[in-house]
Amino acid sequence: MKRTILASCLFTSLFFFNACREHANPSFSVEGVPAEYLKLQDSYVEISTVAQGLKVPWGMDYYKNKLLFTEIGGHVKELNLESGEIRNLLTLPDVYTRTTPGLMDISIQKESSDDPYVFLSYTKKQDSTIVTSLMRYQYNGNELINAKEIMQIAGATGHNGCRLEIDKNNILWWATGDVADNKMAQDSTTLNGKVLRMNLDGSIPADNPIPNSLVYAWGFRNIQGMAFDDSGNLFTAEHGDAIEDEVNWVRPLKNYGWPLIEGMIDTDEEKAIHAKTTMTEPIKPWTPVIAPAGMAYYNNPAIPEWKNSLLLVTLKSQTFRVLHLGEDQHQIKNEQVYFSKHYGRMRAVLTMPNGDIYLSTSNQDWNPQPGFPKENDDRILRLRVTKEKPTSYLQEDVVATAKSDKINPALLYMNFCASCHKPNGKGLKNTFPPLLNSNRVKDIPSFTELLLHGTTAKKEINGVLYEQNMASYAFLKDEEMAAIINYVSKEFGNKQTTTAEEVAKLRK
Repeated sequence: MKRTILASCLFTSLFFFNACREHANPSFSVEGVPAEYLKLQDSYVEISTVAQGLKVPWGMDYYKNKLLFTEIGGHVKELNLESGEIRNLLTLPDVYTRTTPGLMDISIQKESSDDPYVFLSYTKKQDSTIVTSLMRYQYNGNELINAKEIMQIAGATGHNGCRLEIDKNNILWWATGDVADNKMAQDSTTLNGKVLRMNLDGSIPADNPIPNSLVYAWGFRNIQGMAFDDSGNLFTAEHGDAIEDEVNWVRPLKNYGWPLIEGMIDTDEEKAIHAKTTMTEPIKPWTPVIAPAGMAYYNNPAIPEWKNSLLLVTLKSQTFRVLHLGEDQHQIKNEQVYFSKHYGRMRAVLTMPNGDIYLSTSNQDWNPQPGFPKENDDRILRLRVTKEKPTSYLQEDVVATAKSDKINPALLYMNFCASCHKPNGKGLKNTFPPLLNSNRVKDIPSFTELLLHGTTAKKEINGVLYEQNMASYAFLKDEEMAAIINYVSKEFGNKQTTTAEEVAKLRK
C-alpha cells in the first residue's frame, strides 16, 4: 500500500551571505502595488509586481531585455523589462481552452544573434478532434513572424502537459502529457506521455537514442515543469494521480513508470512489475500531492543560498519551492517552501542571467482556490536581492516536523479532496461534482466503492455534465478511508457512518 504522508518535513536554510550588486536594468513595479520582501538568513529579496490584470500567464521566456509570456486563452505578450510596457504580439484564434487546455508554453532560441526562433504549444480542435500543435515563429524584436506548424500530436480536455526547452546546442525538447490515455505513456511508438527531442525544424537528430524517433524517455503522466542545469542534466516536474507528484532526472531510454508505477517503487505489485521491466524512480515524490507546475534552474551568485537548486512553483499547495540539488546533481537533498497561499496558484518560474527570478500566478484559471482571485490577479512577480532592510517581510514557511499517529479526518479531506471538491463541498461546475447533498455520498457502500476504484465515467448530475476523471484512493489505509467517508457524510450529506472493517470487506 502506498505510503500516506500527512505532514511535510521542515528544512532550515544553509549558509548565506549578502551578495547584493547593482543590476543593469532599472527597478520598476506596477504603480499602486507595493513591494513585499522575502526574509532570508542575512538578507532580503524584494518581491514586486511587474505585470497585473493578466489572464493565466502559462509560460514565460526572455530575449535580451524583453520577457515574452503566453496567456492560456491564446495571447502572446511582450513585457519590456526596462520600461514595464506590455504589448500584445500575437492572438491565436483557434485555441481550444476548457479547464486545462489552451495556449501553454513558450521557448525562445538563445543561441541566435538576430530573429530567434520562438516555439509555442497549444491545443486546438480539428473538426471534433482535439490536437496539440507545436508552432514555430521568428521574433524580430517587434513582432512574431514566419509562422510554421512543426507537428501535431494527440490532445484532450486534460493531461496535455506541457513544457518546451531549447538547449545550448539548439535542440528543442518537448514534454508531452498522456492526454488521459493510460496506454500512450508506455507505448514508445507514440508521442504522448514522453520527453521528445528534435531539431529546430522538427526533424529527428541523428544522435537520438531511438533511431528515427523523437522519443527520448517515456512513462510520464502530465509533465508541468522542465529545466536543464548548467551541466545539461534534464529535470521534469510531473503531476501524479491522487498521490506521488514527482521530480524526475530524465535520461535517454528510461521508463518512468506511468501508469504501471506511481512514484516510488514501493508496493508488492510495483516491485513485481519492476522485476520484469526496469522502471526509474523519481528523485523527489510528494504525497499528499502539491500539483507542481513550472520549474527553473538557479545557480546565480545573487542568492548564494539558492545556488545549484531547482526552483519550483505549485498549483494546489500554492507555493514557491527551492529544491537543493546534491553534488552529484542526481538527488534533491533539501527543500525550502515559501509563500504558502500568499499569492495563490503559481504556474511558471523563470530565472534571468542577472539573478532575477520571475513568477506567474494562475488564479484566473478553471480551479480558483479560496480567497482568490484577488483584485490584481493574475500577475507576474519579480524576485530581486536588495541592500535595503524593509519594514516588513515574508519568511520561509514553517511546516509540521512530525507525523501524528492520530488520524485527522479534516486534514485528510483537505489533503486529498478539498482542492477539487472545495472546502465547502460544492465542487466546481462541469468539472468536479458537489459532495454537498449528493446522493452518492448518502449511499455509503456506493461512495466507498467510488473511492476505492475511481471512475472515468462522465456523469450528469442535476442537469450538469461532469467530465473530470475520479482517481482511485485505494492507497489509503482502511481506517483513513473510513475517516474521509465519515467526514464527508457528516459535513455534506447525512449522519451515516462506516468503519475500517466495512471498507476492508468492500476492498476485498
